[in-house]
Amino acid sequence: MTEKATDGSHDGFLVIDKPPKMTSHDVVATLRRVLGTKRVGHGGTLDPNATGVLIVAVGRATRLLRFLGTLSKSYVAEVVLGSTTTTLDDGGELVATFDMSGIGLRDVRKGAKALTGRIDQVPPMVSAVKVGGKRLYEIARQGIEIEREPRPVEVMRFDVEETSTPGVYAIAVDCSTGTYVRSLAADLGKALGGGAHLRALRRIAVGPFGIEDATPLGAVSVEDVLAPSGLVSHLARAVVSEAVRADVAHGKVLEIDVFGTHVTSPLAVIDESGELIAVYEAHGESTMKPSVVLIEPESPRDEPSTREER
Repeated sequence: MTEKATDGSHDGFLVIDKPPKMTSHDVVATLRRVLGTKRVGHGGTLDPNATGVLIVAVGRATRLLRFLGTLSKSYVAEVVLGSTTTTLDDGGELVATFDMSGIGLRDVRKGAKALTGRIDQVPPMVSAVKVGGKRLYEIARQGIEIEREPRPVEVMRFDVEETSTPGVYAIAVDCSTGTYVRSLAADLGKALGGGAHLRALRRIAVGPFGIEDATPLGAVSVEDVLAPSGLVSHLARAVVSEAVRADVAHGKVLEIDVFGTHVTSPLAVIDESGELIAVYEAHGESTMKPSVVLIEPESPRDEPSTREER
């Protein structure tokens, strides 16, 4: 998928296959111990009960995590018709049951199709969305439920298949960032005239990073850290000369034509050796400024001594 970090530092990223019953913060804490560095961060929360792809950045590459915000995500899971829970998944307490024995695959697929495309979705109370400065899950822990504003999301794919268990359907979802699959399950159950909850959620991709690229958390070592350039492989890129590299190291605002023609923003800036050195973004009509610089200016070489040796 991408190159390993080769400069001997911990700067880079990992694609982790998160195990169940761990928070994303738990994964970060584990990797801090394994890698021997405190500078570790994740690129998007994955529910504790969920498994699958979690992008984790290390060292200076943590500053690149914000560029993952536009990446789509892919999930597989199961929707259980006939019951709702406090958390919208099988980790919560039972709220209500419904007789949905008359619902078949055709009905479920029709309901899923109605939830495909651009939709408005109410975030669940167990989400990390902030309302009034507090995370919704923090409010939910107090036994309080508040009104939440719907948020626009996009569901590009919502496929449904039968399983061997009556009333349980396997789903595959491709969606924009910020989409809650547990809410899709709950909305699907409601649309079918009853209720539903989610179980066995697994994230199988974040943008170009698939589950086949992921390393199990228990098997991670320093050698698994990937080069920072792979973390922004979805961005446009420009290769610059040594002279421009020196300007980038000093954080200079540069003319757009320094990076070539048909430049888009944000832009991954690569030096002649293939190393990612910065990400630049538009600054006015004809210039670009650095939003992240991953290199430091070289120290000036010592001048030859003019004093006579004694």
